[in-house]
Amino acid sequence: MKKLLFCAVAAQILLSACSTSSSGRNQIMLYSNDALSKMGATSFEQMKAEVKISQDPATNQFVQCVADAITINVPKSAHNGEWEVVVFDSPQINAFALPGGKIGVYTGILNVTENQDQLAAIMGHEVGHVIEHHSNERLSSNQVAQGGLAIAGVALAAKGNKNKALWMAGLGLGVQYGVLMPYGRTHESEADIVGQDLMAKSGFEPSASIKLWQNMAKNSKSAPPEFLSTHPSNQTRIKQLTAHLPVSKKLMTGTKTPNCVKPEFIPISKVEEAKS
Repeated sequence: MKKLLFCAVAAQILLSACSTSSSGRNQIMLYSNDALSKMGATSFEQMKAEVKISQDPATNQFVQCVADAITINVPKSAHNGEWEVVVFDSPQINAFALPGGKIGVYTGILNVTENQDQLAAIMGHEVGHVIEHHSNERLSSNQVAQGGLAIAGVALAAKGNKNKALWMAGLGLGVQYGVLMPYGRTHESEADIVGQDLMAKSGFEPSASIKLWQNMAKNSKSAPPEFLSTHPSNQTRIKQLTAHLPVSKKLMTGTKTPNCVKPEFIPISKVEEAKS
């Protein structure tokens, strides 16, 4: 009887939490926007406390200029408010966006991006994850998989630190390769397309996203096989973005091209320095 009741409650919660992505994919989202925003803000503050922040005016101005052009076209349903943008002084080739209007760009990635358009491709992609609520979807899928459909605790998941380990824990090997990794590739491909459209709407050249991943391929000396990676291969991304380019090109009609000038030199600390 208890098992039947549990299944009924689980089914009801999952049904009420269903949504659809822009690509028509069914999504399960068990967390509220407020809860995700708080998680994003907390994580961002921790990042700022632990990773050195760039103090170079020209670098910060360049990144902020691209961010301002991109974020003004983000749907209010994704974030309704100001966006906080921080440039982290680190050789990592990385960037991210978090629920709650947070964007982080590592100086290392600025040496891979050749101009404003390629940085817009990176930023559009990362913001695309926020627009499509991928963090909510990933946390929800982890919650369901880890707890064996332990739905009863989901509503309390964002109210304390006791479930932090649950959110961050990796899944078992069978689930990891059967569900989690392909799911990640779906998110990445979706964010690529959403990001390409977003950069075009913001006045940036969408074909730069293709050139960006060509640059990334040159920097990927030992990438794992695609079926063992949470990200699509560089060649897969290039193929998908090339196929979608005619669609995104049309979104540039009537837009104003931003004028964000990349500095000739971007200082990067050789060793990441944690703040004391």
